[in-house]
Amino acid sequence: MSAPTRRKSPPSTLSLRHAFEVEQARREAERYAREEAERRQQEEDLGRAEQLYDAVIGDPDFLKAHGLTVDWRRYTVLIEGADFRIRTYFEAGEASVAIGDKRQVATTGAAAPVKREEVGSVADALRVIAQFLADEIH
Repeated sequence: MSAPTRRKSPPSTLSLRHAFEVEQARREAERYAREEAERRQQEEDLGRAEQLYDAVIGDPDFLKAHGLTVDWRRYTVLIEGADFRIRTYFEAGEASVAIGDKRQVATTGAAAPVKREEVGSVADALRVIAQFLADEIH
C-alpha cells in the first residue's frame, strides 16, 4: 500500500495562477459530476423502459386477442392498435404516456395526440396504459 499523497499547500502569497488553476479544477469536477449524474439517469430511464416493455409483452395472448403490437426503442415503448398508438417515453426519472388517434393520420400525417399523462414509476405507466386501452377497446 502506498503512502498517502500530500496535497499541495497553497502559496504563501496570492497568485493569479493558483486561483486560475483552482477554478479550472473546480469547473472540471462540476462538469464530471454533471456528466455522471446524467449517465446514471439515462441508465435508469433505459432500465425503466425495458421493465415496462417486459411487462407489456409478458402476455402475448392478450396482445394478440386485442390486435396489439409492441415495439421498444431505447427510452420508448410503443403499443399499436388498429386505430390508436400509445407511446410511453422515459426521461429524467419520469414517464410520459400519450395516446394518439391513428384515424387522424390521413389529414395530419401523424397520430393525433388525444391524451397525455406524466407519471413517476413503471407501475403507474402500466396503469395509465391500461386505462387508455380500456378507453379504446370495448
